[in-house]
Amino acid sequence: VLTSPESTRQYLKARLRNLPHEVFACLFLDNRHRVIEYKELFRGTIDGASVHPREVVCEAMRANAAAVIFAHNHPSGDPKPSPEDIAITRQLVFACKIMGITVHEHLVIGDNTYFSFADQGYIARMHREYETQSREAMMEKIPSFKNDPQVAEYIKSYDSFG
Repeated sequence: VLTSPESTRQYLKARLRNLPHEVFACLFLDNRHRVIEYKELFRGTIDGASVHPREVVCEAMRANAAAVIFAHNHPSGDPKPSPEDIAITRQLVFACKIMGITVHEHLVIGDNTYFSFADQGYIARMHREYETQSREAMMEKIPSFKNDPQVAEYIKSYDSFG
């Protein structure tokens, strides 16, 4: 039973750390953060795996997941995320948010160690970036909102809340 971030990390480390090729996996969670399913979605080579956000979102929707935790291994043993790891995580956070699915974590598993996108602040930053871009896009599409005091007050209160 995965009841804490630490037990989740230990589980994912055990599943992924000794694989000779890169694997991208997902834990699908219900709205109470209970595990619905663990699934390996993409398998690659010793130094990379192609991850497709559309497929990830389709699998999350199929599982009826409210939230997800991503993990992949680095067979080299070094859990430091590559620029591609950071970019795909951002794409996944955005794609999932559009569909109402929360991304809680992306772990990169190395030799007896890991890198946590959540612990390092990346996931929260990506969620904020999505919200900011969404608000800006809304304001651009409906210019009359810019002059509406009620909308301005709502956005101001939303910004102070988030």
